[in-house]
Amino acid sequence: MMENPRIYGNAPYDVAVVHGGPGAPGEMAPVARELAREHGVLEPLQTQASLAGQLVELGTLLENTGSLPLTLVGYSWGAILSFMFAAENPDAVKKLILVSSGVFSDEFVERIKTNRRRRLSERERAHMEELIEAMNDPEVEDKDMPFAELGELIAKADAYDPLPHDNDIVAFQHDIFAAVWADAEAVRAGGVLLEMGRRITCPVVAIHGDFDPHPWEGIRMPLAGVLRDFRFVMLDKCGHHPWYERHAREAFYEVLRMELD
Repeated sequence: MMENPRIYGNAPYDVAVVHGGPGAPGEMAPVARELAREHGVLEPLQTQASLAGQLVELGTLLENTGSLPLTLVGYSWGAILSFMFAAENPDAVKKLILVSSGVFSDEFVERIKTNRRRRLSERERAHMEELIEAMNDPEVEDKDMPFAELGELIAKADAYDPLPHDNDIVAFQHDIFAAVWADAEAVRAGGVLLEMGRRITCPVVAIHGDFDPHPWEGIRMPLAGVLRDFRFVMLDKCGHHPWYERHAREAFYEVLRMELD
């Protein structure tokens, strides 16, 4: 059984990195390894197939290490999960750092899809539709395979100028993605997600690339209206994975280290 949470560096473990997906555990390992030069870092892996389950699981994994309160660094979907966790557990989070966050309002969702499709070739767009159909087809038993292929296509569309890198995702878990994302979309559509921000008491920093397909307006403007202590940092020439970006990697880690000091 895989260690969960995975642990990097030495105690005290004052930072936790939360992966995206949902259903893409392990992708924050490069960030955890880099930050472990100066900090003890936890990498909790989400295994539950519901939003409520993932919130409880995240709290349990962090509490069992005896490291609370700590700084949460949430990436993509993990930024949304961390945001909700900080709202429900304000005493457990010293600072919240949202990296390449998903949007907080439905009005920006179509722009994400448009941005991704226009960055792919016609052939790639057609293949994307085939993969989505396979994931939605009840006759397809192994949906993890098309989910993984779709992830590769999306990663290509999301990147500005990526450095060569290994894939640190330990498993593509379509069942977790489908179940949790359905819950998350319902919470976002009802406005509940954004309203939760009013219960967050710690400082919040959002780090976002200017080439990220998730429009920055869907993060900066909504959060500025509900958070008490909020700052937004834009990275130039940067897509959805800042730590893989040739032009932004150094600036990303510089900002991150400054916020953790």
